[in-house]
Amino acid sequence: MLKEERLKYIINQINVHNKVLSADLSQQLHVSEDTVRRDLKGLTDNGQVIKVHGGAVSKSFHFPYAVRNVYKKEEKKEIARKAIGLIDNGMIIIVGGGTTMIEMARLIVAVELAEHPNLTVNLIGGKVASDTQICVGAQVVQHLSEIEADLCLLGTNSVSTQKGITDSDREAVQVKKAMIRCAHESAILSISEKLDSIQKIKVCNLTELSYLITDLKPTDRRLKKYVAQIHLV
Repeated sequence: MLKEERLKYIINQINVHNKVLSADLSQQLHVSEDTVRRDLKGLTDNGQVIKVHGGAVSKSFHFPYAVRNVYKKEEKKEIARKAIGLIDNGMIIIVGGGTTMIEMARLIVAVELAEHPNLTVNLIGGKVASDTQICVGAQVVQHLSEIEADLCLLGTNSVSTQKGITDSDREAVQVKKAMIRCAHESAILSISEKLDSIQKIKVCNLTELSYLITDLKPTDRRLKKYVAQIHLV
């Protein structure tokens, strides 16, 4: 594979999954980790990604949301609109991080300000992960164990019928597992490009969740294999 092709693949993986690991890219591209590290350094020097220990992350985590170049923003807005349909008055909702979640939060705030001014927002403290900008750690997991939520809304790195929901960040996985445990129903929000992809660390099986929300219509042929395991929105 030519260098230009490798760089294009790496950028696409970061756009879709927000974070890549050098070891994974080495296997996927059939090159050495040294080659991958040089590629990531070049992309970082060019301002296209941010190199971190063991891999690289999307620049979207390190800029104010208003000025971010959010990948597949319109698709994420569509997913957010669908997710809002699951929310009823009086619900306790627990929401994860990520750009899709931000789009949903913006819609909720707009609706609540116009129609229901009684929205209450509580933040869970903890260590903020430098590469993903979300709260992780034992304190977060402990706080979640004390909550009984009606609905959990989560973004994801990868979705497949074989492995379910998977991620590449061990600390983020522990928080997501705790969020799912504390909610009566859980929904995964994912752009269609993440379907049929697998990361190294498992969050849960699809059958442990209530809904899969994507930018596709539930009748889309790409979702056909998922129907038996989870309700599509």
